[in-house]
Amino acid sequence: MNEWLNVAPELLALLIFVSRVIDVSLGTFRTIVIFRGYKALAAFIGFFEIMIWLVAAGQVFKNLDQWYLALAYAGGFSMGNYVGMWIENRFAIGNELVRCLSFNRDVLAEKIREQGFKVISFDGDMGTDKLVELLFIVEKRRNVPALIKLIKELDASAVYSVSDVKSVYEGPEPLPRRLFFR
Repeated sequence: MNEWLNVAPELLALLIFVSRVIDVSLGTFRTIVIFRGYKALAAFIGFFEIMIWLVAAGQVFKNLDQWYLALAYAGGFSMGNYVGMWIENRFAIGNELVRCLSFNRDVLAEKIREQGFKVISFDGDMGTDKLVELLFIVEKRRNVPALIKLIKELDASAVYSVSDVKSVYEGPEPLPRRLFFR
């Protein structure tokens, strides 16, 4: 390997950088899927993550006198975190809970249901004469942006929050799901 390093040291630095981007991206993605409850997928990803890491780290440790390899290693780590979060965001794995507070009672929930979302609604009040409707909607992460857009279109005064959901039990006979391309 040393003769190759002497001929094209910048190529080795590039390979180390790319290897680190790949292995840290996998690690970031793996960590996120662990928290979402996908244990088997996390183990599968972890195997490839560590294999790539071993190769990249081995090259840096074998050539400690080449300082630019350490820079490539560190730069790949930094970029890998960003790329891993981007990848996870693109996959949009898991479910989220959207809590929505609407001041237009009995309107928003029904219109959201008409669009194929499953909604649980509660009537409430915010004091003397402020009647509200509280909506709970558990939805796939990839569908949440469309749901938020719909809420804003139907009720501009609605207040909402979104949080991650680790697991969902839909009961013995789940309702039909909303189609992704609808």
